[in-house]
Amino acid sequence: MPRYAHVLFDLDGTLIDSAPAILASYRDAFAAAGLEPVIPIDAGIVGPPLLETLEMLAGTTDAGVVDRLAVGFKASYDSTGYRQTAAYAGVGDMLQRLADAGCSLSIATNKRLLPTRLILDHLGWSSHFAAVYALDLFEPRLPHKAAMIARLMQDRGIAPEQAVYVGDRSEDGESADANGLPFIAATWGYGSLVAAEMAPHWQAVATPAALADAIVRDAHG
Repeated sequence: MPRYAHVLFDLDGTLIDSAPAILASYRDAFAAAGLEPVIPIDAGIVGPPLLETLEMLAGTTDAGVVDRLAVGFKASYDSTGYRQTAAYAGVGDMLQRLADAGCSLSIATNKRLLPTRLILDHLGWSSHFAAVYALDLFEPRLPHKAAMIARLMQDRGIAPEQAVYVGDRSEDGESADANGLPFIAATWGYGSLVAAEMAPHWQAVATPAALADAIVRDAHG
């Protein structure tokens, strides 16, 4: 039987390797705007929400500049860029195993809702997830991931002792903590979590198969 009835997942760097597609679309956005980023566009910038990342790359919070870059990014990513997204090896099998064990699966991601749904459809995963939450699912936009997880749990009637959050960054662990959820760190992705950043009560797993093992108890578990 499953250890948790509900498994909530981050997306980028946890289930999917979206870095190549995201980075290409950031470069397209700056090229279209005729601007140069103030820091390198590399895998280290993947994870935070779009507008926050654009402010960091542009070195400004000027709404006119950031909005122009956001339009360019969305034009690239939402049309064809998202199709470059790849699933990490073993993730599809892991999702199926959890579903077969009776777990209810959800997404809680900083990625915008539109490309999230496009990617899930592209990978053939949409049917796995009972709920897909993003910061821009609501108006006004939710302020951060902790609030998004709280809203998902409230809407779905999920008690903390019934669920776990799975992600690849310290923000994910802290957001789980804020909602009283256990946290499992997926260390196979490109997230910033290293051993020194792991809180003592967080659990780390190195493969999708190991994650399924951590959640699904066998007959002797």
